[in-house]
Amino acid sequence: MRNIVVTGGGTGIGLAVAARFASQGDSVTITGRRTDVLTEAANTLGARAVAFDASDPDAVTAALPALPDRVDVLINNAGGNVGFDLPAHDKDDLTGLAREWRANLATNVLSAVLVTTALTPRLADDGRVIMVGSIAARTGAGSYGASKAALEAWTIDVATRLGPRGITANLVSPGLIEDTEFFRGRLSDQRRATLISRTATGRAGAPDDIAATCAFLASPGAGHLTGQVLHVNGGAHFGR
Repeated sequence: MRNIVVTGGGTGIGLAVAARFASQGDSVTITGRRTDVLTEAANTLGARAVAFDASDPDAVTAALPALPDRVDVLINNAGGNVGFDLPAHDKDDLTGLAREWRANLATNVLSAVLVTTALTPRLADDGRVIMVGSIAARTGAGSYGASKAALEAWTIDVATRLGPRGITANLVSPGLIEDTEFFRGRLSDQRRATLISRTATGRAGAPDDIAATCAFLASPGAGHLTGQVLHVNGGAHFGR
């Protein structure tokens, strides 16, 4: 039985990923900041919940005793565009701009860096590290897109550093994925239609699309695939 850790595993993509591994008989631990959401998800999945802020080094350190002693697969899914949650700022407000950039970098990059670094001694040889990025890293979306681009770059560092142990590190880059909290209910019908029109498949993605890709990356068949970005966006962006 493998030990799987999914950050941001209480809702959306993270929940779907956790459910996929749980259905395969793996032992799954989900993390996130909201204890109530995590507990409900864990009870549904038969998983373990460990609540902490992955972007806070002290919180990550404090959570370590509750995390598995051996980790076979780590999925760094925690993140999102926190700019949606911050007060609006004028384009010339450098203080507000800096706050937004720091928040997105902490949420999308630092969270993965801290959790991966803390769990590296526990990663099993031939284990897997999987990041969840975004199409925004290639198409642009201000501080959010830049933070996901940074995550792509850091994935290469992880792949290079852990490769001698047989550990792979890859990034799954979703396009529009519905049934998540990402847009905070602010995605208009017009914007949704525009995003779908850019795909070759003519549909939005679903959390299970990302879960299936993560399951493949965690499989023995993906053992020689590392340092790569896998675009899962229906053709809205073609990787080259």
